[in-house]
Amino acid sequence: MLSFEFEPPTESTCTCCGGHSTALTRFVYRDGDAYAIYYARFSANHPEHTVIATVSVGDWGEGATPGNRVAFAFEIRSSESEYQVSLIDAEFSPWRDAKVIGRTLDRSEALVHPMVKEVFHIADHMVTDDPVIQGYLNGT
Repeated sequence: MLSFEFEPPTESTCTCCGGHSTALTRFVYRDGDAYAIYYARFSANHPEHTVIATVSVGDWGEGATPGNRVAFAFEIRSSESEYQVSLIDAEFSPWRDAKVIGRTLDRSEALVHPMVKEVFHIADHMVTDDPVIQGYLNGT
């Protein structure tokens, strides 16, 4: 069972459009143990209404290093009937250089990585269990 620890959102001015931008840091636990971390960002001014995110999975236990983890970058959009998650290349992730999350995979690597199903599972929870992301995607 997954559970989440929500850090307070960080508000700033978007560097590309000058609009209001929100950044999130979330910690993911599986059966009470540290399991993953995700970062997400969106801007209310962007016409494409997309959340850009990175999920890092792997060993977060005592003594683990970034070499024990790998990160997946993706975008989340909502349509009238569903949420859509698309893996993206590392170069498009604002967190690609964050050392703590491990190496961020390019899309082609991520698609065949054995942890990709877990990342999509976490993304499913992001849109149903994270009220800030859910509110943004649903326009509330």
